[in-house]
Amino acid sequence: MTVHDAVDLSVNVGALRLSNPIIAASGTFGYGIEFAHLVDLNRLGGIVVKGLSLEPIAGAPAPRLCVTPSGMLNAVGLQNVGVRAFVAEKLPALRQYKTAVIANVFGYTVNDYIGVIRVLEEAEGLAAYELNISCPNTSHGGIQFGSEPLMVSEVVAAARQASVRRPLWIKLSPNVRDIGIIAKAAEEAGADALTVANTYQGMSIDIETRKSRLGRVTGGLSGPAIKPLSLRLVYETRRAVKIPVIGLGGIEKGDDVLEFMIAGASAVQVGTAHFSQPEASMNILTQLQKSCNGIKINCINNLIGSFQADLP
Repeated sequence: MTVHDAVDLSVNVGALRLSNPIIAASGTFGYGIEFAHLVDLNRLGGIVVKGLSLEPIAGAPAPRLCVTPSGMLNAVGLQNVGVRAFVAEKLPALRQYKTAVIANVFGYTVNDYIGVIRVLEEAEGLAAYELNISCPNTSHGGIQFGSEPLMVSEVVAAARQASVRRPLWIKLSPNVRDIGIIAKAAEEAGADALTVANTYQGMSIDIETRKSRLGRVTGGLSGPAIKPLSLRLVYETRRAVKIPVIGLGGIEKGDDVLEFMIAGASAVQVGTAHFSQPEASMNILTQLQKSCNGIKINCINNLIGSFQADLP
């Protein structure tokens, strides 16, 4: 056994136990099976599949991606095959892996969310649901549910009632005045964990055409540029609620994972890094083991929420 093998990287997100805290984020890892020839999926702590809607969504017009300094704007528009096709065509292949598979659920109305969950409730091979109430890349729906506490309560309570078999995670928006208030509303409505946070609304302009560099006027900003902002939101969310927090936003190396966990995250999600490096999650996992060894941590759970707020 090597020193790195001795590091216990297993974590608990509520009732769900993961072999390590590295989860592939929704929308950046396809349905998971597309990466099976590049990545040992069994080594991941979890995979959050592309957002699933009640009916198939074609997505936003091209161009959908735009590189920015230290980040990326995207306006994919939640293109997906629809929940029924996912269950019939994608989920069977995912069942052969021991990795936790989390279904990201999206809707334009509360009834849409409920409808997707009801289909998934009849399926096998899923570990949890992640309710996307925070996507800034659609013409309607999504972000409207995550911006006001009353609307958060409504959609989370409805989803909680529908999701009997599995834990319910809620993916929050960073584009709010006080994420603590939103987080508390989700917790009180029945959330089992909170994913913090989705992308930031942004835009990029071509000075020659004077038009957006995306097919939409705005898109979601992700990547290293947002890491300090997302880290703050994880810290504030952890202080506001008692349920677990899953952090994401600009994670590219093992030390990034440790920062998020010290701030209060029980696990993390890796997103944009997959676009330039499909095996990013595996590299981060290897680095994480070394990072823990470097700071003499044998059990990564000991780091969760260990931030020292006392100033010098």
